[in-house]
Amino acid sequence: MRTLLVFLWKHHFFTLFVLLEVLAFLMLINSYSYQRTLSFNAANDLTGGIFKTVGNISDYLILRKQNDQLLRENAQLLNKLPGSFLERDSTREYGDSLYHYFPARVIRNTTHAYNNFIVLDKGRLQGVEKEMGVISSRGVVGIVIGVSAHYSLVMSLLNDNAKISSRIKKDLQLVNVVWDENDPSYGKIVDIPIHIGLAAGDTIVTSGNSFIFPEGIPIGTVLTFKSDANKGLNSAQMKYSSDFNSLYHVYIIRNLKKKEEQKLLEDGTNE
Repeated sequence: MRTLLVFLWKHHFFTLFVLLEVLAFLMLINSYSYQRTLSFNAANDLTGGIFKTVGNISDYLILRKQNDQLLRENAQLLNKLPGSFLERDSTREYGDSLYHYFPARVIRNTTHAYNNFIVLDKGRLQGVEKEMGVISSRGVVGIVIGVSAHYSLVMSLLNDNAKISSRIKKDLQLVNVVWDENDPSYGKIVDIPIHIGLAAGDTIVTSGNSFIFPEGIPIGTVLTFKSDANKGLNSAQMKYSSDFNSLYHVYIIRNLKKKEEQKLLEDGTNE
């Protein structure tokens, strides 16, 4: 050990030089590692951002695909409802389809005009025809009044010309529903027989007396009821089941027996 100390003392300048070189080398290694870490972190942030963006796009496309699939499945479920089949008697239900539902997307919608309309992304090539009913997942939306190859024009319930044949769900009394022309959330129930009383919360549904809608589809719920003894019919304010300000996905209803029913009616009236 003493010999080593003597050697280092005699060559202390050389020893100091070696120590400084080792220290410099260690500092260089640490510096390189730090720079490499910074570079790696920067690259990781960049690629991570890219992957996140790509992932978000992929998730959106997948979600859109899944959503479309869900809409088709919902339409299939609607097609299996009892109201979608022709019932011949009380003991047997025939597999004779009466209504068919298929999904569509709202691409234009007005809610605050005097007469409001909706444009859908389905048209003649997809089987849409005039006088087909349109509903949302919550209830009635409107009636198709115009069709092109790829699009259809719907007169929504928020239209002065819209008058829907309806029933009071609790007692099946016939009434009509019109828009009150003030708010896209509210309509009016008119032509209520004087002997019929309504209460807040009563449900109004389609009557099934037209070629357009099956019976029992929700239209709205009663808010206030006004009885006027001086008039033959009463009226009530109603809140629509469908939210017209947030419409995006809807279902178009095809009555597969419509032409037969119309022909029968025409033949009967011409006799």
